[in-house]
This record gives sequence, structure tokens and C-alpha cells, in this order.
Amino acid sequence: MNVHPTTTEMIEHNFTHHVPVNEAVCRLHADVRKACRKAALDIAFLCPESRERSLALTKLEEAMMWANAAIARNQE
Repeated sequence: MNVHPTTTEMIEHNFTHHVPVNEAVCRLHADVRKACRKAALDIAFLCPESRERSLALTKLEEAMMWANAAIARNQE
């Protein structure tokens, strides 16, 4: 089976560690984590303990990971 070259390039890019190129990128990652941590604490405080709250926190953690991937994969 042949894999399209752009698919291969995308896989190589997405499955590679992207070291922050400067302190500004490190701060962006930290800002995303801080914002998500605040939202997680708000959800934990405002929502009753339940499956739904657990799912909300899981999805927020997932959003944080995707946001950090966006920063890491698209550095200038």
C-alpha cells in the first residue's frame, strides 16, 4: 500500500517532538495550562461530582493538549 507523500509528511510532523524555539513559546504553553487549570478548578467547584463533571474535566484536559500541540507544531 502506498501512502501519499503529504500524508507521510503530516505524520512525520505530528509525531515528532517540537522543542520550544524560545522563551515566548514556553510562556504560551504555560498560559494555556494556567487558563485550563483555572477552568478546571471552576468546573470542579461549580458542578456536582458526577460522570458529567468527570467528562467535562477530561475534555478540558484534551483541549489543553490540543492547544499545546497547536503551539508546538506551528512555531515560527
